[in-house]
Order: sequence, then C-alpha cells, then structure tokens
Amino acid sequence: MENTIHTRFTEAFGVRHPIVCAPMALVTGGHLAAAVSRAGGLGVVGGGYAGTLGGEPDVVRELEHVRGQTFGVGFITWALARAPQLLDEALTHSPACVFLSFGDAGPFSGRIHSSGAKLICQVQALRHIEQAVDAGAAVIVAQGGEAGGHGAGRSTLPFVPEAADYLAKRSPATLLLAAGGIADGRGLAAALMLGADGVVVGSRFWSSAEALTPAAATDRAVRATGDDTVRTRSIDALRGVPWPGEFSFRVLKNALTDQWAHREAEAAANYASLATAYAEARTRQDLDVVATVVGESTGLIHDRPSASSIVEAMVTTAQAILVKGATLDFR
Repeated sequence: MENTIHTRFTEAFGVRHPIVCAPMALVTGGHLAAAVSRAGGLGVVGGGYAGTLGGEPDVVRELEHVRGQTFGVGFITWALARAPQLLDEALTHSPACVFLSFGDAGPFSGRIHSSGAKLICQVQALRHIEQAVDAGAAVIVAQGGEAGGHGAGRSTLPFVPEAADYLAKRSPATLLLAAGGIADGRGLAAALMLGADGVVVGSRFWSSAEALTPAAATDRAVRATGDDTVRTRSIDALRGVPWPGEFSFRVLKNALTDQWAHREAEAAANYASLATAYAEARTRQDLDVVATVVGESTGLIHDRPSASSIVEAMVTTAQAILVKGATLDFR
C-alpha cells in the first residue's frame, strides 16, 4: 500500500501528504519548514510578529533554508500591518502560500495574489471565514481552542464540520484544514472524517528536532499532560504585547500563570508591568516566568523526533485507521 493520503489539498499544492507545519513564531524556522516539505508535507516558515516583537529570527534569512522546496511563509496579521514591507521581502522568495492569522487579510491579499502565491487564512469563528473568503483565501484553517499559543474559544471537533458546511454553501472551491489538538495519525484521520482536506500541526512539530524550541521547554512538555495547560490573556497584558482582546494564549501552567491566569482584568490594568522582567527571564530561559507555548496535545508528546518521522508516523497511522474504518460492518 502506498504510504500517502490524497486530498484536494495535496492536489492543489503538489505535496504528498495533507500535513502543514504551523508557522509558529520563534519556532518554525527554515530548517523545520524544509524538513516537513522534504518529508512530503508543507512547511511554512514562521514570520510571527514581522520583527516587531524583538528577539525573533530574521524571517528573510530563514527563508534561505527552504530553497528548492515547496514552502510557505506565515505572519500574525495585525503585526504585519505594522511592518508591511516584510511581506514584499518574503514574496521575493516565491513561497507557494502566505499563511495569515489573527486579523483581516484583505489589505494584503492583492499583493499575495499578484505574486502567484495562494492565500491561507487561519480563522477562529464563522465571521472570520466570511472575511477570509472575501479576501480570496484559497485555504481556510479552522483553528480550535485546543491549540497552543494564541486562539479563541471554539473547539476543533464541532468547529471543523461547521466550517466545512459553511464553505460547501458559500465557497465550495475553498479548501479547509483543521488545526488545534492534532498531533498524531488519529487526529489526522479524524480531521479528514470531519470534512477537512488536511491538517495544520503545531505542538507536535514544536517538539521536533529541527524546531527552534529550547530543549528545556520541550522537556517540560514531555512531562506534562493536557490538564497542565491554561488559556489566558494575562500573559500578553503583563508582557506588553498588544493582542486583540478576542484572542487568548494557551501555555503550560507555571508560577506566572498560577499567579495571574485568572486575573485578566487586573493584568490588563497593569499593561506591560512585567515587560522588562519577562524579557530578562526569556534571556535566562526561566520557564517559571516565560511561557512554554504548547497546546492540549502536550499529553501526546513524549519525545523530540525528527520532523520527517513525525510526518511518516502520522500518515501511516491515519491511513491504517481510514482503511480499517472503511471495512467495518455496522449491520
């Protein structure tokens, strides 16, 4: 049996597997994206905050590492609006797609379409889908709140089929990917059964050998379960990062979240009060202060393997599940 799964996504992007590496800020550098693409998925270099956060990898330099591969580049949309010239620089590298999250892609869609790249929009609510379709998105990523990092309140299991139904009526040619809590072949198979054309995987690649994730953070995640994560707006407020209020941040619990996670209003009133201390803690990798950014699927993470082995295991398991399911007799 051929070790691959064909979907509309694999056909549209010319890749072997319907697996996309999330463009995680400070994590998905060029080496990780290239490894995923070489393995048959689609690697997307994380442009993150478009250089506005501080301490981020140089996305243009990271793009040098994916030459010769099918790849994409991703940005946090509201941050890209502060440094729009970075999109033009990224487009000179001829990415197959530009992956935008957390904001209106409309102001950037013209340049993306003109370059020949496909627009991928990650969404967290139905109203975001409508906005993305209006911007000409070729692919919608329905992100559930189980995801690590920033997101919103919808859960992957009901959100993905609802998004699939919405697109079937409004824009049937638009592809759909599922994200949030998908870390193995069971998640891939489930997403396909829910109506997605593929998956976006964050936390599992966050803990891969090629990721820029500090080893100390991965070590914490390996020891944790999904119960050990928390979603809060407090961290962004305390460190002074101007995230829109509709989005919160899923991280592993630590001393800082124990103190502040449920004091969001107070944290907002003390905006940026820990900015200097947080930056210093990041420098010394003090994970009792600095967030370990991983999703509920941390309970499925037990090691730090290569990205290629993650892709292979996901596809092999999903294929076996889908084939077995097709032979079940419910009479």
